Amino acid sequence: MTHSSSMPLTLRASTHDDPTNSTGADVRIPAVPVAPTRSRLRPLGVGEVTITGGPWERRQDANATATLAHIEHWLEHEGWLGNFDATAAGESPAGRTGREFSDSEVYKLLEALAWEHGRSGDPGVDRRIRAITARIAAAQHRDGYLNTVFGRPGGPARWSDLEWGHELYCLGHLFQAGVARARTSGFDELLAVCTRAADLVCEVFGPDGRDAVCGHPEIEPALVELYRVTGTRRYLDQAELFVHRRGRHLLGEIEFGSSYFQDDIPVLEADVLRGHAVRATYLSSGAVDVAVETGNTELLGAIVRQWENTVARRTYLTGGMGSRHQDEAYGEDFVLPPDRAYSETCAGIGSVQLAWRLLLAEGSPRYADLIERTLYNVVAAGPSDSGTAFFYTNTLHQRVLGTVPDPTRAVPRAASSLRAPWFAVSCCPTNVARTFASLQTLLATADDDGIQLHQYAPATITTTLPGGRRLTLSMRTEYPRAGRVEVYVDSAPSTPVNITFRVPGWAVGATLTDRGVTRSAAPGTVTTTRVLVSGDLLVLELPIAPRLTVADSRIDAVRGTVAVERGPQVLCLESVDMPDRRHVDDFVVDPARGPVDDGGDRIRVHGWVHDRDSDPWPYHSPGSAAPQGDSVSVVLRPYSDWAERGPSTMRVFLPVSTPTEES
Repeated sequence: MTHSSSMPLTLRASTHDDPTNSTGADVRIPAVPVAPTRSRLRPLGVGEVTITGGPWERRQDANATATLAHIEHWLEHEGWLGNFDATAAGESPAGRTGREFSDSEVYKLLEALAWEHGRSGDPGVDRRIRAITARIAAAQHRDGYLNTVFGRPGGPARWSDLEWGHELYCLGHLFQAGVARARTSGFDELLAVCTRAADLVCEVFGPDGRDAVCGHPEIEPALVELYRVTGTRRYLDQAELFVHRRGRHLLGEIEFGSSYFQDDIPVLEADVLRGHAVRATYLSSGAVDVAVETGNTELLGAIVRQWENTVARRTYLTGGMGSRHQDEAYGEDFVLPPDRAYSETCAGIGSVQLAWRLLLAEGSPRYADLIERTLYNVVAAGPSDSGTAFFYTNTLHQRVLGTVPDPTRAVPRAASSLRAPWFAVSCCPTNVARTFASLQTLLATADDDGIQLHQYAPATITTTLPGGRRLTLSMRTEYPRAGRVEVYVDSAPSTPVNITFRVPGWAVGATLTDRGVTRSAAPGTVTTTRVLVSGDLLVLELPIAPRLTVADSRIDAVRGTVAVERGPQVLCLESVDMPDRRHVDDFVVDPARGPVDDGGDRIRVHGWVHDRDSDPWPYHSPGSAAPQGDSVSVVLRPYSDWAERGPSTMRVFLPVSTPTEES
């Protein structure tokens, strides 16, 4: 069956008011990736919010028309889908292709297809889901076990390499695909595959089973979401077990230390995110889910503490996380070198997932601020405009010209150069696909009193508040190119309703106009409360002018530099915009002249171009004569668009001139 209703889908499952209830009563399951049964804010489903224009609509369209087919092609081309056919046929694992975690890329594609089907109702997408599901189901063992590497004759035994095998990690992505399918189209064979596998996991790793965790967290949030769909309490209990087992050194020692696995300190005791950045954000997401469902305020508080410290000390201006290439990990506090930024696209997506859960749990706009920053500057930078090439890492300073990758071959290792069509480790393309397919669910939430607008894009929002009060809004804006956000009331109940707007932290001087009355709106939120009628207009004005930004002086790598931001977007300088395509490192900013908006995506800054190639020594005394340079103005463009015009050098943080450097 297909489903494209504007309301949450009613499914047969146990009630969540009492987690022990298994009566099979009907409950309403919102079509969202994260659906807490109790939270400060209620997420709105893919049928309740529709993006109707702007950059996010273009991203969703490219995802639907190009990215999903591109990924499916590469999964077939590389043999990762074929691994399931070989497993079902009982073939030797000797011919298997791909890394040990390649099963997960198939599952993430399925999740993306499920959200896209929920968004569009396209019957062709539904057929693709059913065809891939059949191949996966055929490879599942009778007891529920499912993996194309382990547990096969001639291959390694089940659960024999929890540090690196990714068996539970892969199952986590399978469960999230099954949840997406159930919430958009109803219970079918994919969810049945998931529950069989989940039951086995609970049997093997439950309280009376093996005391262990997976080297890569992911199954924790997936099990909670599976509980939320099915009402099966032991899935939640198993997720809670996995969260609280972490930090007890259950995984073997490796060269990067146990912090790589977040297995060094129990979750309740940690003060900051550390180790592998994707693993850290996935584990924390699962911990928030467990905390919310079990009412564990201590656990929730621990994640809030870690998030706050990580944002304050270990996060790039773009929202990127992870400054160490060797282990794809967080560095120490304030160790954020721009040219060595790993800032993996998947880590950005993990950060969005974590911040979204915290936003639902606590309602604070600071979480939505980070989501916005990360979406515009990490997630949007990952795929090309065409949706068929991708960055894995997201450097903030490209010192050498990149090379154009062969569009017919997978790139063996990921380093920022130019976007590539596929990688030997291709977690980022599939992660981007599932994120964009469900992107509309990040725009708004509801509570008993009204609607909260967190992200701004042309969109329609329709939901029903308690008491059957139906509310429909239309959002119109050219954000982020312009700061005006218009919200029209299409229909509203006859009782007072709250409409809450997020005012980003950078938006000092914002205003809200309602019925011709304008009031200031400080960073945080601003709310209007009244009886709304059809035709009403609310206007939020955000100051979108470009601004200079300097880093905390403890971030040594960018001391003496400035970045330029406009609204939520970080800007960058590329060599293709330099005079004679000079290297970006030759440009020095004049701090006395602020950036100027030239319109569109063009921001102009003034400074000097210096010829430094003839310097015999790169050090000099403070105040000594520096090279004279030519006065120029250069164009900066959104960081997310860099490398779309061919090989270039690029930097976000630009050196600032001193008086001796002025010509």
